[in-house]
Amino acid sequence: MPSLLLSSPSELDELKKLTQKKSKKEESMAAELYQNGSLEDEKKSKKKKKHKNLDAEDGEIDDSDGEGSEKKISKKKRKASDEEGSNTIIDAAAVNGTALKKLKLKKKDEDGEVIARGEDEGAASPNAVSKFRISKVLREKLKLKGIESLFPIQAMTFDSVLDGSDLVGRARTGQGKTLAFVLPILESLTNGKYKAARKTGYGRPPSVLVLLPTRELANQVYADFEVYGGAVGLSACCLYGGSPYRAQELALKRGIDIVVGTPGRIKDHIERGTLDLKFVKFRILDEADEMLNMGFVDDVELILGKVEDVSKVQTLLFSATLPDWVKKISARFLKHDKKTADLVGNEKLKASASVRHLVLPCTRQARVQLIPDIIHCYSRGGRTIIFTETKESASELAGSLPGSRALHGDIVQAQREVILAGFRSGRFLVLVATNVAARGLDIQDVQLIIQCEPPRDVEAYIHRSGRTGRAGNTGVAILLYEPRYSYSISRLERESGVKFEHISPPQPADVAESAGSDAAKAISNISDSVIPVFQSQAEQLLSSSGLSAVDLLAKALAKAAGYTDIKQRSLLSSIENYVTLLLQAGKTIDSPAFAFSILRRVLPNENIGGVKGLSLTADGMGAVFDVPADDVNAFVEGQENANMVTIEVLKSLPPLHGNDQSRGGDTRRGRFGGGRFSGGRGGNGNSGRRNGGLHGKGNGGGRNRFNKRW
Repeated sequence: MPSLLLSSPSELDELKKLTQKKSKKEESMAAELYQNGSLEDEKKSKKKKKHKNLDAEDGEIDDSDGEGSEKKISKKKRKASDEEGSNTIIDAAAVNGTALKKLKLKKKDEDGEVIARGEDEGAASPNAVSKFRISKVLREKLKLKGIESLFPIQAMTFDSVLDGSDLVGRARTGQGKTLAFVLPILESLTNGKYKAARKTGYGRPPSVLVLLPTRELANQVYADFEVYGGAVGLSACCLYGGSPYRAQELALKRGIDIVVGTPGRIKDHIERGTLDLKFVKFRILDEADEMLNMGFVDDVELILGKVEDVSKVQTLLFSATLPDWVKKISARFLKHDKKTADLVGNEKLKASASVRHLVLPCTRQARVQLIPDIIHCYSRGGRTIIFTETKESASELAGSLPGSRALHGDIVQAQREVILAGFRSGRFLVLVATNVAARGLDIQDVQLIIQCEPPRDVEAYIHRSGRTGRAGNTGVAILLYEPRYSYSISRLERESGVKFEHISPPQPADVAESAGSDAAKAISNISDSVIPVFQSQAEQLLSSSGLSAVDLLAKALAKAAGYTDIKQRSLLSSIENYVTLLLQAGKTIDSPAFAFSILRRVLPNENIGGVKGLSLTADGMGAVFDVPADDVNAFVEGQENANMVTIEVLKSLPPLHGNDQSRGGDTRRGRFGGGRFSGGRGGNGNSGRRNGGLHGKGNGGGRNRFNKRW
């Protein structure tokens, strides 16, 4: 519902004078301004009362009781609300203003000119902060942060929370769930229904308890309560493991209004007797689905159960997904007439729509060479977060990337905070992290997310990729995968609804060209005063090298950009100094074994030994594979030894058969198991056909079905 801005005292005086001089018609218009909350005057005319009655019938909000105070809703609307029943689903259309009555208001701008705000402005900014019951001090704080309109989840839930409803909020990651509960909670405690009941003074118990799954997320929410809560005179503290108890206990002893923390440390303080939840007015469970994944089920239920009089507490639950445990918690701890704000619904796509999702084949050994080029091409100079599956991988990769830092569970909390502060401030732009950083990091200007391998579950991918494209911005999420595990990409697409864009790895030549452009700009900016000093060496080099001036300048640019030679990179595996080739034979190539039989007819065995990662194309008419850059000419020339056989260098990777990635080549696993030519281990007798080598029998006794063809 819209909330009108109150006028200043000087404006009130001017408008009062106007009403004395104007006609009866103008007096009626002025009275309307009084009724809408623009004027605060104890004397109310009969016309004003008439307008008030009309507005009450329309169910509009009365602001006349003062700025920031709880608004009164007409009896008619309150009755209609009561008749809606329990478990109300909040209508997003109403929040967006399509069902709101357009109000007109005259006020003065900063220069003293009277301006009108009416239907056009309301339509252009349906979720404007000014339309909600947000006090002046919080509006000013939001404006300082550049927030002039609420995000959908915030707009959908604000009135429900402020009016005292329990709530289940569901939205994709990065859509502003934190302020969706911070703002109405602060208004409720300072200007709303809990203002009188809130405990004050030294040693006061908390009025708000917020539970979050990770330290990083707890710190983020705590920071928001510090900023906005501090503006209205409320204090907050953050309780999490890995930090000293003493400082936390002292803060609780002095008295606190808002407690934010992780379940383990909150439980510890309850058991120590240092945290009293008897007077809590709000309990918030954020990222509830991750609480389940991280094993906090028992702790969360114990903590929520410590609030004795549930009829006097308001419970808010926010989650990106709603697994069974979250639904159980909702039914057990939230009131039966709770509201639901759902921005996901039954849509299969749960990942952020503002993120470009890319996948790129890359072997483990190629990561160190590939990732710097990916950052150069896709980060746009912003921050990059790289996710690895293990702490060891994070430390190893961070050590090989200049100017990066690692963040994982073995790093003590104090050092974690130093690292995150450095990343936020821009002292370094690349953070290599394990899942500890996947949730709760709300860092501005994260342009690129790189995941070094497909995560074990779809939710991990969604939350990792959600670290970019936040707060209305766009971003890029790139997922690297071992070619032999391409099936995991299909699984992620199937379970998340994300349609990945398959890209080729950046070629060193393309990256070098970009670096050369930067070097050329840098050279152009060098002062002409250096020319006399280096001119004689330049002339000597030009006369003795035998190269043209342009060629020499090109080499100078390469040196300035840090290049002494240009390598090639496989499209199939991203390995440097390997080239991806396409084999076609004018007919269907239905197996890697058949592709190798063709290659054996046209090439010497020593060349075939260099083939890596052979895969079939999706159309069944070809096979792609990697060879050392030095062997490319031998393969291209070898095609002349057989009719209908063509071998060409690829510039982009064609669609591949998903189940055939890396059959043969240098793979050790997959359908054909033990290598390209030697017999492999077949496992049990029934699996020998699948797991044996391309020749002979597996150890389990099964025969390979390609023996006859070979």
